Amino acid sequence: MKKKLLAVIDMQNDFIDGALGTKEALSIVPRVKERILRAQAEGETIVFTRDTHGSDYLSSLEGKSLPVPHCIKGTHGWEISADLPAAEKIIDKPTFGSVSLAEHVRKAGYEKVEIVGLCTDICVISNALLLKAFCPETEISVRADCCAGVTPESHQTALSAMCTCQIKIV
Repeated sequence: MKKKLLAVIDMQNDFIDGALGTKEALSIVPRVKERILRAQAEGETIVFTRDTHGSDYLSSLEGKSLPVPHCIKGTHGWEISADLPAAEKIIDKPTFGSVSLAEHVRKAGYEKVEIVGLCTDICVISNALLLKAFCPETEISVRADCCAGVTPESHQTALSAMCTCQIKIV
């Protein structure tokens, strides 16, 4: 049996129904929950990432480009949705992609990684491409119906870009 990881990207209150929430993000929560429960039942490892900013967010490079305070450490918006099962491991990340997640996958020797979460066109694609770069022989897939982008159009564009980079879209 292949060693599998489910990477749940940034399923945080601010991205679901908070400062940067969308109806599309809200709509995937039940499907993400089902996927996590299935992963648990099948013995897959589950890792969550958590976008993490400080109170100085607006003075950061990202904050200057996106002047909407979000995922400020310790706030309700920073927390992972209470509608989801608890995570085995949470990796806090200060930017879109997590080098720590990619290093964890490489070190642990996962053969398959499936990605779900938010936002397809920013953090999901960033993490998928980092994983592909760090672990070129690991099968990386993205479950399209368990992801949402900033807009439906940008979600589709990101899925197409990942497919072009040999990331499997399921």
